[in-house]
Amino acid sequence: MTTTTVPCAPGSGARAPGTRPRSAPRTRRSHALRLLVLAAALLGALFGGAAPASAHAALTGSTPAQGSVVQSAPEQVTLTFSEGVAMGDDSIRVLDPKGKRVDRGKLRDLCSGETVKYGAGLPPGLPDGTYTVAWQAVSADSHPVSGAFTFSVGAPSETSAPLPQQQVGGGVVGALYGIARYIAYAGFVVLVGGAAFVLVCRPAAARVRSVQRLVSQGWAALTAATIAMLLLRTPYTTSGDLADVFDLGGLKQVIETKPGAALVSRLLLLAAAALFVAVLFGAYARAQGGEGGESGKAGESGEVAKRRKDLTFGLAVGGVIVAVGLAATWAMAEHASTGLQTAIAMPVDVLHLLAVATWLGGLTALLVSLYRGPSVARSGVRRFSRLAFGSVLVVVATGVYQSWRQVGTWKALTDTSYGRLLLIKVALVVVLVGVAWFSRRWTARLGEGPAPEAEAAAVLERSAEDTAPAEEAEPVTVGAAPADAEGPQRPVDAARAEQLARQRAALATARTKRIRDADPERSGLRRTVLAEASVAVVLLAVTTVLTATEPARTEEAVKAAGGAGQSAEANQPQVLNIPFDTGGARGKGTARIDLDPGRSGSANALHLRIADQNGKTMDIPEVQVSFTLKDKNLGPLPVTLDHVSEGHWSARDVQLPVPGQWQLSLVVRTSDIDQVTETRNVKIN
Repeated sequence: MTTTTVPCAPGSGARAPGTRPRSAPRTRRSHALRLLVLAAALLGALFGGAAPASAHAALTGSTPAQGSVVQSAPEQVTLTFSEGVAMGDDSIRVLDPKGKRVDRGKLRDLCSGETVKYGAGLPPGLPDGTYTVAWQAVSADSHPVSGAFTFSVGAPSETSAPLPQQQVGGGVVGALYGIARYIAYAGFVVLVGGAAFVLVCRPAAARVRSVQRLVSQGWAALTAATIAMLLLRTPYTTSGDLADVFDLGGLKQVIETKPGAALVSRLLLLAAAALFVAVLFGAYARAQGGEGGESGKAGESGEVAKRRKDLTFGLAVGGVIVAVGLAATWAMAEHASTGLQTAIAMPVDVLHLLAVATWLGGLTALLVSLYRGPSVARSGVRRFSRLAFGSVLVVVATGVYQSWRQVGTWKALTDTSYGRLLLIKVALVVVLVGVAWFSRRWTARLGEGPAPEAEAAAVLERSAEDTAPAEEAEPVTVGAAPADAEGPQRPVDAARAEQLARQRAALATARTKRIRDADPERSGLRRTVLAEASVAVVLLAVTTVLTATEPARTEEAVKAAGGAGQSAEANQPQVLNIPFDTGGARGKGTARIDLDPGRSGSANALHLRIADQNGKTMDIPEVQVSFTLKDKNLGPLPVTLDHVSEGHWSARDVQLPVPGQWQLSLVVRTSDIDQVTETRNVKIN
């Protein structure tokens, strides 16, 4: 009968051979499962089955107006937007009552100054009836927007024109694109924040397998999400059909757009980031020794120390460049790239993203370090605490500016979807900072007692010495003949050695777990950091939805204009049809004047067209236009007209300084002696 001695850990009962403590793995799995379930629930609630994400450009006016009835067919259909949009020749389609496309198929760029306006020309002689205008565009911050409305010529009629079943950016494609955006943000946060944690707070973490996996998985997640967004871009902004991800022609067109160029740039920067990660966990990790990044050997040469210092400096500079570049790919294609003060907003947005990544990504790396791998030294926790505090200050400062830029008024915080989401985000940040305050308290307490790392190492060393003889002793077999010294080792000895190795590993894990749990400061710190990470998951989800929601300023502008697709009087161009008769040959005709947008304080565009009494375009020797505001003793303010084509004159940057009832004076000369002056009143808002 063969007997063996099974060593027991101090203060614990004997375990069966080959078993290992279950508490540590179960605890890790339970924490990871909680975070995973929370993230999945948030993604499902925010993206699954939801309405399409609101875009940041909105239709604020149209000519003809939605639902209006005009007496004669217009020369063109025009759309006015709240901000810059990308449109093509098929972006505006006008359908007759039978659903046949009747526009000329060529987009007209009518933008002037701050006015974003596009049109589609119509052929003359359109019959009476109800016409449908279907449009779609991509706003300057990369989000698609679309819609449709009707107007009637002469009188309304029945129409069979098909309307879009869903807006672009919605459905399954919209949900997948939203999930990819969330994963991209999360990957960026973990990649940048995890690397910053290693370089700034805990260089020795470069040798920790769990931290290596975390940062590498952040890089992989960001890369995969960027590729997915690039492939989904075509159906996301056009058809909404998932099969179009394989449309190579559409992919080529996407790459030529600003959002597509940003995604391609991100992939190129991620190639550089892969090299950075390889050096960080390769040469840099080999250069590190104990906690704090100290090689720790007293006899270390100055040359070795200098190489390590140069490597750290090079990684820091290269990492900052790559991180700034990655953050800029968001700033150049989303919020900050359009609207107010873009020259300031884009650098501020980069700072905001980097601060969030340093804070939340470093927090994730600290969480992984606290639950897996060697204990984190007090100095590393304190360095992260200071780094996180500075990051929070930057997040708050840049967030206040961004909020003002996107919201504008206190009322919009409660009256708009963007404002309400922003309030939720602010509340989550407050909660996160509150939990972080408890973490800082635990961090401060770490310095009050003896160093638990040194104590743990001593305990483990003593335990190893106590158990080594028992673990390594040759078991005695009663009644067994000794093995032949010259012969091969028996298989039973190899199995027993493997069993003892598993025992030793299990005991080491159990001792480490007990020592950690016996330290109340570190246990408290682990709990608060886990709570911080849980709130951060929610915060990141809300932020992702917020970036895909129409800003409060735009939503308020749409409401003021009477709703998207409506054309309020304040946003309508002033159109005047002025008959004239100079008394001479070919002296009768009509002058059509378009003043767009017809507002004070804006750069108005004026178009003047002359037609004879049969409606045919006609050139004349001279035409003059001026404006007078008698109530304010302003004017006459002459307008400098440029002859564009036959019967067509235009002027840009027509400034009418104040609102009021202005008098327009039109001078028409059809020959050397035949001339007439016509006046009309124009209300300028």
